[in-house]
Amino acid sequence: QISGGMQQRCGLARALAVEPRVLLMDEPFGAVDAQTREILQFEMLRIWESRPTTMVFVTHAIDEAVLMGDRVLVLKGRPSSVHEIVEVDLPRPRNRATLLLPRFAELREHVWNTLMADARQAELEVIR
Repeated sequence: QISGGMQQRCGLARALAVEPRVLLMDEPFGAVDAQTREILQFEMLRIWESRPTTMVFVTHAIDEAVLMGDRVLVLKGRPSSVHEIVEVDLPRPRNRATLLLPRFAELREHVWNTLMADARQAELEVIR
């Protein structure tokens, strides 16, 4: 009977309560609206600052990957394999102002262009 955002917060609280050495997060904010997603992202960053934990964070959202990560592994192909590892050298702590940094935009565009190269190639193959 609780909202999607509250469900996600409860799930994060349960996962963090056991103080794991590694936290596996597969699309943790995928089922919530855009505003709640952003709130949860910054809440997770705040929690991480106070209790650093290694996280493997799977997402299809490029902005989220760059904001949350120290490294972004770009997967390509079928089956997927690591195409590139992008080092994220944005300063911490990260907050909403991070989204306005030129370096954030550069990293986001780099990941986007890497992924779009495959999409363009696939589109050309379909046209043929």
